[in-house]
Amino acid sequence: MKKSAAFVILFLFALLVWNVFFYSGDMAFNIGGDEIGGPLGALLAALIMLMVGAILAVVFAGVGIILIGGLGLGAVAVALAVSPLLLPLLLPLALVWYLASRSRKHRMVREPAV
Repeated sequence: MKKSAAFVILFLFALLVWNVFFYSGDMAFNIGGDEIGGPLGALLAALIMLMVGAILAVVFAGVGIILIGGLGLGAVAVALAVSPLLLPLLLPLALVWYLASRSRKHRMVREPAV
């Protein structure tokens, strides 16, 4: 997955460079009523796209951290809410576990040493 991710990112970056610098369409920006086109417009477009990408990466990373924290807090809340309801199921399980471990201890004591 790591190797393919690097190739995909490189391919997307190559598409971005081709679209910004080698696209023959009318790429122009209007800033304050002045139309900026040509190589300066392409450079400005690249700078704007890089800045927007960086801002979106920071925003999505922050949202992801908050989302993971919220999911963890929700899981703890659900576990705390469900645990008293599971107590009647855990008591017979604990009894069976105790009896099984007790018989295993007696079996180990009874077996002769080799």
